[in-house]
Amino acid sequence: MTAVVGLIVIVPLLAAAVVLGFRHRAAVRDVLTLSAMAATTAMAATLLVAVDRDGTVVLRVGGWAPELGIVLVADLFAALILLVASATILVVELFAIGQRRTPAGADPAVVSPILLVLAGGVGLAILTGDLFTLFVAFELILVASYVLLTHQGRAAQIRSGMTYVVINLFASTLFLFGVAIVYAATGTVNLALLAERIPELPAATQVGIGLWFLVVFGTKAAIFPLFSWLPDSYPTAPTTITAVFAGLLTKIGVYVLIRFFTLMELDELGPVLLVVAGLTMIIGVLGALAQDDVKRILSFHVVSQIGYMIMGLGFFTVAGVAGAVLFLVHQIPVKTVMFLAGGLIEDDQGTSALNKVGGLATSKPVIAVLFALPALSLAGLPPFSGFVAKLALVDAGMATGAYVIVAVSLVASILTLLSMTKIWIGAFWGDVTPSAVPASSRRSVTVMEAAAGLAVAGTIAVAVFAGVLWPMCEEIATDLLARGPYVKAVLG
Repeated sequence: MTAVVGLIVIVPLLAAAVVLGFRHRAAVRDVLTLSAMAATTAMAATLLVAVDRDGTVVLRVGGWAPELGIVLVADLFAALILLVASATILVVELFAIGQRRTPAGADPAVVSPILLVLAGGVGLAILTGDLFTLFVAFELILVASYVLLTHQGRAAQIRSGMTYVVINLFASTLFLFGVAIVYAATGTVNLALLAERIPELPAATQVGIGLWFLVVFGTKAAIFPLFSWLPDSYPTAPTTITAVFAGLLTKIGVYVLIRFFTLMELDELGPVLLVVAGLTMIIGVLGALAQDDVKRILSFHVVSQIGYMIMGLGFFTVAGVAGAVLFLVHQIPVKTVMFLAGGLIEDDQGTSALNKVGGLATSKPVIAVLFALPALSLAGLPPFSGFVAKLALVDAGMATGAYVIVAVSLVASILTLLSMTKIWIGAFWGDVTPSAVPASSRRSVTVMEAAAGLAVAGTIAVAVFAGVLWPMCEEIATDLLARGPYVKAVLG
């Protein structure tokens, strides 16, 4: 299994180089891209089964000891998120193949290889066992995402792309300084060794390190007040790009926050995380209610939903962290498919502005279904995955007596439902609005709808298999908070 761990990072990056050579041969390019992502997803599934059965898999790159070399670690948490992330990129690439034949489609000669680079960066960020390699992974993701965001060269994309890259480069600079500070204080950047040494530092130093990395990883996760780059940059990109950004990029930031704060035993910052979580939920959903464009509404909801995951982490209990992990698994496919549905609206109507579209429930019932199911899940209504995940978090909050943040989360859920209703009334209800663009080919629409349907199936699967997922999430949370299993696996 150690070879599989390395291949999950290497295969997408090597495939990106090959696809770049065939970038102008559509059929070969698409087959290679889909094959690479399908292989990566299959390896991630195999790895999850192996880790669940046999325990954590550790790859010491070059055979170096953890103190000196790069270590890739696939525990149950990493393997689960890796599978969901890989499957998401595969579905988005399938959607892209259909959308590229439409006027709104992104340039496949650019998107196919760069999306594979992004997949490699995401895999490395999830699996890495040291802070410096995590920094490298984030930079790989940043470069790929900036190219994906701005490659069409539109003025709005360049403007929002500059905001995106400047803020993220600032976070990267803080990250690099943070790595230096941690190394100076502990003599290592290996996460397993840090888990042993940071708790031995003075309390003030621990809190300082925690707050520093809360800013670094919080910027990547788009928590309040570090989210300003997201609502402006996401709506300007083609749907393919926005969907993968919304589904994955901020969630990788949350994944790293959960990993770092539990390993480093930074539970003193629990109250701070709960305050940040509440503000992120409310400010994000209020921003969504103020918008009149589907993609902008959904972009603010990316921010709002991050608050729920930070809430679970802030409890620093098995139930809370397990709820955060389950919510993370639920959010990746839900946010992806909602942006894909928004792309279908834009493809059919030529715009996603609510005052320019209408009647899609009558004229395009398939799009209506593809939007309605994840929207109900996002709002947390039963029996969908969002209800299961939010119920787990509310139950964890009630068990710890955190009644205020529980109340805030419920209010945010009600406001989320209102904003979803706003989209439904504006885009799907009322009189049918004539399309402002020529109709796309039936083949293109079928491919896009099939891809979105697969993502919807993923959201439903989270709810259907919640009985299997929840014990897995509890096991993940127990291991994260205990820290011992991770440390023992890496250091032997």
